[in-house]
Amino acid sequence: MSDAPVYIITGATHGIGRAAAIELARRGAHLGLVVRSEAKAAQTRADIQREAPGVAVDVFLADLSVLDDVRRVARQLDEHYARIDVLVNNAGLHAFTQRVTVDGLPEMVAVNYVAPWLLTDLLRDKLIASAPSRVVNVASDAHRQVRTLEPERHLRSTEDFSMAESFELYARTKLMDILFTQELARRLAGTGVTANSCCPGLNASGLGRESKVFNGLAGLFSRLGILSPARGARILVRLASDPEFKEVSGGFFSTTRRFRSLPPAPICRDAELQRRLWRATAELVGRS
Repeated sequence: MSDAPVYIITGATHGIGRAAAIELARRGAHLGLVVRSEAKAAQTRADIQREAPGVAVDVFLADLSVLDDVRRVARQLDEHYARIDVLVNNAGLHAFTQRVTVDGLPEMVAVNYVAPWLLTDLLRDKLIASAPSRVVNVASDAHRQVRTLEPERHLRSTEDFSMAESFELYARTKLMDILFTQELARRLAGTGVTANSCCPGLNASGLGRESKVFNGLAGLFSRLGILSPARGARILVRLASDPEFKEVSGGFFSTTRRFRSLPPAPICRDAELQRRLWRATAELVGRS
Protein backbone atom coordinates (compact mmCIF):
# COMPACT_ATOMS: atom_id res chain seq x y z
CA MET A 1 0.00 0.00 0.00
CA SER A 2 1.29 3.43 -0.97
CA ASP A 3 2.10 6.02 1.71
CA ALA A 4 0.55 8.71 -0.49
CA PRO A 5 -2.69 10.34 0.71
CA VAL A 6 -5.76 8.46 -0.52
CA TYR A 7 -8.34 10.38 -2.55
CA ILE A 8 -11.63 8.70 -3.45
CA ILE A 9 -13.38 10.31 -6.44
CA THR A 10 -16.74 9.33 -7.89
CA GLY A 11 -17.55 10.00 -11.54
CA ALA A 12 -13.89 10.24 -12.55
CA THR A 13 -14.05 8.96 -16.13
CA HIS A 14 -15.14 12.20 -17.77
CA GLY A 15 -15.47 15.94 -17.28
CA ILE A 16 -14.28 17.66 -14.14
CA GLY A 17 -13.92 14.39 -12.23
CA ARG A 18 -11.39 13.09 -14.74
CA ALA A 19 -9.57 16.43 -14.82
CA ALA A 20 -9.44 16.57 -11.02
CA ALA A 21 -8.12 13.00 -10.83
CA ILE A 22 -5.31 13.82 -13.25
CA GLU A 23 -4.30 16.95 -11.34
CA LEU A 24 -4.40 15.20 -7.96
CA ALA A 25 -2.27 12.39 -9.41
CA ARG A 26 0.28 14.98 -10.49
CA ARG A 27 0.35 16.13 -6.87
CA GLY A 28 1.13 12.59 -5.70
CA ALA A 29 -2.26 11.32 -4.64
CA HIS A 30 -3.15 7.64 -4.38
CA LEU A 31 -6.44 7.53 -6.29
CA GLY A 32 -9.49 5.35 -5.74
CA LEU A 33 -11.89 5.88 -8.63
CA VAL A 34 -15.55 4.88 -8.24
CA VAL A 35 -16.89 4.45 -11.76
CA ARG A 36 -19.65 2.70 -13.68
CA SER A 37 -17.88 1.71 -16.91
CA GLU A 38 -14.92 -0.67 -16.79
CA ALA A 39 -13.83 0.30 -20.31
CA LYS A 40 -13.88 4.03 -19.52
CA ALA A 41 -12.09 3.33 -16.25
CA ALA A 42 -9.27 1.55 -18.09
CA GLN A 43 -8.85 4.51 -20.45
CA THR A 44 -8.94 7.00 -17.58
CA ARG A 45 -6.34 5.03 -15.63
CA ALA A 46 -4.07 4.98 -18.68
CA ASP A 47 -4.51 8.75 -19.14
CA ILE A 48 -3.72 9.39 -15.47
CA GLN A 49 -0.63 7.20 -15.46
CA ARG A 50 0.61 8.84 -18.65
CA GLU A 51 0.36 12.26 -16.95
CA ALA A 52 1.71 11.01 -13.60
CA PRO A 53 3.88 7.90 -14.15
CA GLY A 54 4.00 5.53 -11.21
CA VAL A 55 0.95 6.93 -9.42
CA ALA A 56 -1.31 4.37 -7.71
CA VAL A 57 -4.78 4.20 -9.28
CA ASP A 58 -7.42 1.76 -8.02
CA VAL A 59 -10.77 1.25 -9.74
CA PHE A 60 -14.04 0.29 -8.05
CA LEU A 61 -17.08 -0.42 -10.21
CA ALA A 62 -20.51 0.69 -9.04
CA ASP A 63 -23.79 1.98 -10.42
CA LEU A 64 -24.51 4.84 -8.04
CA SER A 65 -28.20 4.81 -8.92
CA VAL A 66 -28.47 1.47 -7.08
CA LEU A 67 -28.34 1.66 -3.28
CA ASP A 68 -26.95 -1.86 -2.89
CA ASP A 69 -24.11 -0.94 -5.25
CA VAL A 70 -23.33 2.09 -3.09
CA ARG A 71 -23.31 -0.10 0.02
CA ARG A 72 -21.08 -2.69 -1.67
CA VAL A 73 -18.52 -0.20 -2.94
CA ALA A 74 -18.42 1.49 0.47
CA ARG A 75 -17.51 -1.87 2.03
CA GLN A 76 -14.85 -2.43 -0.61
CA LEU A 77 -13.31 0.99 0.00
CA ASP A 78 -13.38 0.52 3.76
CA GLU A 79 -11.70 -2.88 3.50
CA HIS A 80 -9.16 -1.89 0.84
CA TYR A 81 -7.77 1.26 2.45
CA ALA A 82 -6.22 1.64 5.88
CA ARG A 83 -7.12 5.33 5.66
CA ILE A 84 -9.10 7.67 3.43
CA ASP A 85 -7.85 11.24 3.39
CA VAL A 86 -10.38 12.80 1.02
CA LEU A 87 -13.76 11.77 -0.40
CA VAL A 88 -14.85 13.73 -3.48
CA ASN A 89 -18.51 13.14 -4.34
CA ASN A 90 -18.46 14.32 -7.94
CA ALA A 91 -20.66 11.90 -9.95
CA GLY A 92 -23.73 13.62 -11.32
CA LEU A 93 -26.53 13.31 -13.83
CA HIS A 94 -28.89 15.71 -15.59
CA ALA A 95 -31.76 13.54 -16.79
CA PHE A 96 -34.14 15.10 -19.30
CA THR A 97 -36.89 12.54 -18.70
CA GLN A 98 -37.95 10.70 -15.57
CA ARG A 99 -36.44 7.31 -14.86
CA VAL A 100 -37.09 5.26 -11.74
CA THR A 101 -34.31 3.22 -10.14
CA VAL A 102 -34.56 -0.38 -8.92
CA ASP A 103 -35.07 1.12 -5.44
CA GLY A 104 -38.11 3.07 -6.65
CA LEU A 105 -36.34 6.45 -6.50
CA PRO A 106 -36.12 9.18 -9.14
CA GLU A 107 -32.77 8.51 -10.80
CA MET A 108 -31.52 12.10 -10.71
CA VAL A 109 -32.14 12.31 -6.96
CA ALA A 110 -30.56 8.88 -6.42
CA VAL A 111 -27.34 9.65 -8.29
CA ASN A 112 -26.87 13.33 -7.45
CA TYR A 113 -27.86 13.27 -3.81
CA VAL A 114 -28.77 9.95 -2.18
CA ALA A 115 -25.63 8.14 -3.39
CA PRO A 116 -23.16 10.72 -2.02
CA TRP A 117 -25.14 10.95 1.24
CA LEU A 118 -25.05 7.18 1.72
CA LEU A 119 -21.44 6.70 0.60
CA THR A 120 -20.28 9.45 2.94
CA ASP A 121 -22.29 8.11 5.87
CA LEU A 122 -20.96 4.58 5.35
CA LEU A 123 -17.36 5.87 5.21
CA ARG A 124 -17.75 8.34 8.07
CA ASP A 125 -15.97 6.19 10.65
CA LYS A 126 -13.05 5.63 8.27
CA LEU A 127 -12.82 9.36 7.56
CA ILE A 128 -12.86 10.18 11.27
CA ALA A 129 -10.19 7.57 11.97
CA SER A 130 -8.12 9.13 9.15
CA ALA A 131 -8.44 12.72 10.39
CA PRO A 132 -7.46 15.29 9.36
CA SER A 133 -9.56 14.37 6.33
CA ARG A 134 -12.02 16.05 4.00
CA VAL A 135 -15.31 15.59 2.16
CA VAL A 136 -15.94 17.64 -0.98
CA ASN A 137 -19.41 17.58 -2.53
CA VAL A 138 -19.99 18.94 -6.03
CA ALA A 139 -23.11 21.11 -6.04
CA SER A 140 -24.09 23.98 -8.31
CA ASP A 141 -25.11 27.63 -8.29
CA ALA A 142 -28.22 26.32 -10.06
CA HIS A 143 -29.62 25.67 -6.58
CA ARG A 144 -30.48 29.37 -6.41
CA GLN A 145 -33.48 28.90 -8.68
CA VAL A 146 -35.21 26.60 -6.16
CA ARG A 147 -37.63 28.24 -3.75
CA THR A 148 -39.08 25.28 -1.85
CA LEU A 149 -38.01 21.84 -0.72
CA GLU A 150 -40.21 19.22 0.89
CA PRO A 151 -37.76 16.40 1.70
CA GLU A 152 -40.30 13.68 2.34
CA ARG A 153 -41.95 14.33 -1.04
CA HIS A 154 -39.10 15.43 -3.27
CA LEU A 155 -36.80 12.55 -2.32
CA ARG A 156 -39.35 10.06 -3.63
CA SER A 157 -41.34 11.89 -6.32
CA THR A 158 -41.29 9.93 -9.58
CA GLU A 159 -43.69 12.11 -11.55
CA ASP A 160 -42.88 12.58 -15.22
CA PHE A 161 -41.28 15.85 -16.25
CA SER A 162 -40.38 17.67 -19.46
CA MET A 163 -36.95 18.78 -20.58
CA ALA A 164 -37.76 22.33 -19.49
CA GLU A 165 -38.87 21.12 -16.06
CA SER A 166 -35.73 19.01 -15.68
CA PHE A 167 -33.59 22.05 -14.94
CA GLU A 168 -35.42 22.88 -11.71
CA LEU A 169 -35.39 19.23 -10.63
CA TYR A 170 -31.64 19.05 -11.27
CA ALA A 171 -31.19 22.27 -9.30
CA ARG A 172 -33.18 20.79 -6.42
CA THR A 173 -30.78 17.84 -6.16
CA LYS A 174 -27.91 20.30 -5.91
CA LEU A 175 -29.77 22.22 -3.22
CA MET A 176 -30.02 18.93 -1.32
CA ASP A 177 -26.25 18.48 -1.67
CA ILE A 178 -25.59 21.86 -0.07
CA LEU A 179 -28.05 21.29 2.77
CA PHE A 180 -26.50 17.85 3.36
CA THR A 181 -22.97 19.30 3.39
CA GLN A 182 -23.85 21.93 5.96
CA GLU A 183 -25.54 19.42 8.25
CA LEU A 184 -22.62 17.03 7.79
CA ALA A 185 -20.15 19.76 8.71
CA ARG A 186 -22.09 20.42 11.90
CA ARG A 187 -22.19 16.73 12.81
CA LEU A 188 -18.46 16.33 12.12
CA ALA A 189 -17.40 19.38 14.14
CA GLY A 190 -14.49 18.51 16.40
CA THR A 191 -13.62 15.26 14.61
CA GLY A 192 -10.95 16.66 12.31
CA VAL A 193 -13.07 15.95 9.22
CA THR A 194 -14.17 18.93 7.13
CA ALA A 195 -17.06 19.05 4.65
CA ASN A 196 -17.50 21.64 1.92
CA SER A 197 -19.55 21.96 -1.26
CA CYS A 198 -18.74 23.79 -4.46
CA CYS A 199 -19.96 24.92 -7.85
CA PRO A 200 -17.41 24.18 -10.59
CA GLY A 201 -19.14 26.57 -12.98
CA LEU A 202 -20.26 25.90 -16.53
CA ASN A 203 -18.00 23.30 -18.14
CA ALA A 204 -17.91 21.18 -21.28
CA SER A 205 -18.43 18.00 -19.29
CA GLY A 206 -20.58 14.92 -19.74
CA LEU A 207 -23.34 16.14 -17.43
CA GLY A 208 -25.82 16.85 -20.23
CA ARG A 209 -24.77 13.89 -22.37
CA GLU A 210 -28.36 12.62 -22.72
CA SER A 211 -29.28 15.59 -24.90
CA LYS A 212 -27.94 15.63 -28.46
CA VAL A 213 -27.95 19.43 -28.36
CA PHE A 214 -26.03 19.72 -25.08
CA ASN A 215 -23.69 16.89 -26.01
CA GLY A 216 -22.96 18.53 -29.35
CA LEU A 217 -22.28 21.90 -27.75
CA ALA A 218 -19.99 20.27 -25.17
CA GLY A 219 -18.00 18.62 -27.96
CA LEU A 220 -17.72 21.92 -29.85
CA PHE A 221 -16.65 23.85 -26.75
CA SER A 222 -14.09 21.17 -25.94
CA ARG A 223 -12.56 21.36 -29.44
CA LEU A 224 -12.42 25.15 -29.19
CA GLY A 225 -10.85 25.03 -25.73
CA ILE A 226 -13.86 26.80 -24.22
CA LEU A 227 -15.36 25.85 -20.86
CA SER A 228 -12.60 23.34 -20.23
CA PRO A 229 -13.32 20.74 -17.51
CA ALA A 230 -9.81 21.44 -16.17
CA ARG A 231 -10.99 24.93 -15.26
CA GLY A 232 -13.93 23.62 -13.25
CA ALA A 233 -11.77 20.93 -11.65
CA ARG A 234 -9.52 23.51 -10.02
CA ILE A 235 -12.02 24.18 -7.26
CA LEU A 236 -12.32 20.46 -6.46
CA VAL A 237 -8.56 20.10 -6.34
CA ARG A 238 -8.11 23.12 -4.10
CA LEU A 239 -10.81 22.11 -1.63
CA ALA A 240 -9.45 18.56 -1.59
CA SER A 241 -5.75 19.30 -1.24
CA ASP A 242 -4.73 22.89 -0.57
CA PRO A 243 -3.50 23.60 3.00
CA GLU A 244 -5.54 26.83 3.16
CA PHE A 245 -8.75 24.75 3.30
CA LYS A 246 -7.49 22.28 5.89
CA GLU A 247 -9.73 23.59 8.67
CA VAL A 248 -12.50 25.20 6.62
CA SER A 249 -15.83 23.40 6.92
CA GLY A 250 -19.43 24.03 5.98
CA GLY A 251 -18.54 26.40 3.15
CA PHE A 252 -19.95 26.74 -0.35
CA PHE A 253 -17.38 27.81 -2.94
CA SER A 254 -17.86 28.85 -6.54
CA THR A 255 -15.43 28.93 -9.45
CA THR A 256 -17.40 31.84 -10.84
CA ARG A 257 -16.55 33.83 -7.70
CA ARG A 258 -12.78 33.28 -7.81
CA PHE A 259 -12.91 30.35 -5.39
CA ARG A 260 -14.35 32.49 -2.61
CA SER A 261 -16.71 31.09 -0.01
CA LEU A 262 -20.03 32.78 -0.56
CA PRO A 263 -23.44 32.46 1.02
CA PRO A 264 -25.67 29.96 -0.76
CA ALA A 265 -29.33 30.80 -1.30
CA PRO A 266 -31.20 31.71 1.91
CA ILE A 267 -33.07 28.39 1.88
CA CYS A 268 -29.72 26.62 2.41
CA ARG A 269 -29.22 28.38 5.73
CA ASP A 270 -32.40 26.89 7.23
CA ALA A 271 -30.96 24.65 9.96
CA GLU A 272 -34.27 22.92 10.56
CA LEU A 273 -34.57 22.09 6.86
CA GLN A 274 -31.04 20.69 6.93
CA ARG A 275 -31.95 18.41 9.84
CA ARG A 276 -35.28 17.46 8.27
CA LEU A 277 -33.60 16.47 5.00
CA TRP A 278 -31.00 14.45 6.90
CA ARG A 279 -33.65 12.56 8.86
CA ALA A 280 -35.73 11.85 5.76
CA THR A 281 -32.67 10.59 3.88
CA ALA A 282 -31.50 8.42 6.77
CA GLU A 283 -34.94 6.84 6.94
CA LEU A 284 -34.99 6.34 3.17
CA VAL A 285 -31.73 4.39 3.10
CA GLY A 286 -32.17 2.61 6.42
CA ARG A 287 -29.52 4.54 8.34
CA SER A 288 -31.78 6.15 10.94
